[in-house]
Amino acid sequence: MTQHPTYDPADSVVRARGLCRRFTPDAGVLDGVDLDLGAGEVVALAGRRGSGRTSLLRALARQDREVVASGYLRLPERIAVLDGSAEAPPWKRALEHVAAGVPGAASRRPARQALAEVGLLDAEAAWVGDLSYVDQQRLALAGVLAGDPELILADRPWQALDPLGRLALHRALRRSAAQRRTAVLLVSNDADQVLDVADRVLVLEAGRIVEEMAVPRRGGEGQDEIRARLAERVGTPVRTAPAATEPSTAQRETA
Repeated sequence: MTQHPTYDPADSVVRARGLCRRFTPDAGVLDGVDLDLGAGEVVALAGRRGSGRTSLLRALARQDREVVASGYLRLPERIAVLDGSAEAPPWKRALEHVAAGVPGAASRRPARQALAEVGLLDAEAAWVGDLSYVDQQRLALAGVLAGDPELILADRPWQALDPLGRLALHRALRRSAAQRRTAVLLVSNDADQVLDVADRVLVLEAGRIVEEMAVPRRGGEGQDEIRARLAERVGTPVRTAPAATEPSTAQRETA
């Protein structure tokens, strides 16, 4: 397999070998998945509907007890799921909400750090209900980061956001993953998202990983090839990568 240049299997946070999940002995959803996720690595998981992406995330989240399981799976202790569905109580302050998910008396310090990482530190005293929808999604990400997870499973968390909002949140997730050495598995068929935030992309078909691609650095060669492969594998539209432009001051402040 072609790995990201900084990836070392000995540093893997997640390791799966021959991972199988079946609802019945004759009805399988995962069929021999081999997977490694490194510390600080963002890996995109692409696949058509019914390919087994949700089943794989459920297995990694330890949420699939009602299946016939086989294979080897090593997971870290602290795992967080980010799917964009969590709603924060509107009557709480932003800092209070994030700190509530952190055990211990000193919960405000990691909560403030997480708010800073997503660009919400200046809104720590704001009522959750007064935040914009984008900022509420930032708040949800801060709540996940405050728990200092070793693995984040992101199941298309920001589909309802506009492209700039999704881009800002994906970049915040990538920065935090690198700083915290957190492994991230991000379900996405969006070539732009994959190219912008992922180190590698895995393609799942019929419960098996059938292709793995290292993602070139932004502006590097090979991006159009990945767009074409994703289009062929999962049916995403092929678009030529736009020329790189310098973001505006407002975009840099919100990214």
